[in-house]
Parts: sequence; C-alpha cells; structure tokens
Amino acid sequence: MTTLARLVVAVVLIVAGWLKIGTPALSIQAVQAYELLPAQVATAVGYGLPIVEIVVGVLLVAGLLTRAAGVVSALLMLAFVVGIASAWARGLRIDCGCFGGGGKLAAGQSPSYFWEILRDGGLFLLGVWIIRFAPGRLSLDSALGLVPARAARDDDEDADESGEDDGGGRVTDDDHRPDMKESL
Repeated sequence: MTTLARLVVAVVLIVAGWLKIGTPALSIQAVQAYELLPAQVATAVGYGLPIVEIVVGVLLVAGLLTRAAGVVSALLMLAFVVGIASAWARGLRIDCGCFGGGGKLAAGQSPSYFWEILRDGGLFLLGVWIIRFAPGRLSLDSALGLVPARAARDDDEDADESGEDDGGGRVTDDDHRPDMKESL
C-alpha cells in the first residue's frame, strides 16, 4: 500500500511540476491569483514550486528520503487545500493552477473548488500514510540501509513465531542454535 501511495503522489507531483516548469510566468500568475502572499513571495513560490514538486515526486518514486518527501508532499497538499478553500470562501473565481495555467477565470467559467479540495485532501491523506509507513517496498531507503529492516516492509512478517529477532527485525540462525551463541 505504501509503495502505491508513494507512486500516486509522485506521479501527481511530477506531472504538476512538469506542466508548470516551462511557463514560470503562468505559475507566478496562479500563485498571485490566490491573493494570499505578498508579490515578491508569490513570485518566489511561483518559480520554486514546480521544482519542489518534481524533486519530491522523484524522491517518492525512488523511495529515497521517503519519510521527508512524504512530509513535504503532505504539507504541500495541505497548503493547496487551505489555499483553494480560502479562495472559495472569499468568493474568488480562479483556476487553481495545479497543473499549469491558473489565474482569474474568464466570464462564464466556473471554479471546481470542491473537486480540487477533495483531490488534494486525498493526496494529503496519502502523504500522511507515506510518513507513517515509509518507505514501503522497492525503495532506495531500504536498499541503502537507511531504515531498519522492519520499517522497510509494508507488512510485519519479520519473525517466525518461535524465533527471536536480532534487533533489526531479522531472525538469525544463531537465535535457533544455542551452541552457536555460546561459542561466540
């Protein structure tokens, strides 16, 4: 489940970042449309957000620094939910700019705030899952030994019922042979 959560969040972040990175002016415009940040901060966020989204997405795909990437992804999604809810509550009629574009909507266009909040809220929950159960299977964190063996698995099948683990979640042959323990 954790690997699937990582991949879903990663794909969304990479696609969103990729669609914005080539058009920084539109990304800045989208951030400014929320009317939440001073102009200079909105400009910095507009430039930086696509890069952060892509980097965090790549880290999640690779399963590298998974818990930290999960924290950043959850915080991003929470910020997006708060920003969209704020725009909705203040009566702004904007495109969220989540996947490029953004800014004020043209006459006759309606915002889709409810669905955007629902989507980003779901992605926030996946980010929380990633934080709690990181790194999941098929991760560089596990392959590089950056997490204990027990945390590297989605399920808790680390010790058989009669054995003891070696502190890292693995049952060793020495645990079943008292004569080996004594000779060491």
